[in-house]
Amino acid sequence: MNFKKIHHVAVICSNYEVSKDFYVRVLGLTPIREVYREERDSYKLDLEVNGQYQIELFSFPNPPARVNYPEAAGLRHLAFEVDNIEEAVHHLKELQVKVEDIRIDPWTEKKFTFFADPDGLPIELYEC
Repeated sequence: MNFKKIHHVAVICSNYEVSKDFYVRVLGLTPIREVYREERDSYKLDLEVNGQYQIELFSFPNPPARVNYPEAAGLRHLAFEVDNIEEAVHHLKELQVKVEDIRIDPWTEKKFTFFADPDGLPIELYEC
């Protein structure tokens, strides 16, 4: 196999309108297309990340809750690269998003921090 890049990441939310607002208004991702799939009673919103990648936001009736323990099997977190982590954290805090303290990666010496989406999915900001 010769992978070129990650094409998309899919996220299932428990409250579509709340998560849509979070990913679009709070995180500033650009909607590409939104469809309602009647046979599944499910919305799917494709979101652009800086013209390159997509996040697919799905809604399904009564999805099971996320396992809270961060080292559980499955997706651990979603990470976004930023140029200035302090600016990004300030933006999130202005929108009432709880953000952990900025830390330094001991191996790369880069700054990073975490916050969560409305369903508790951990999201990392990583300054490059």
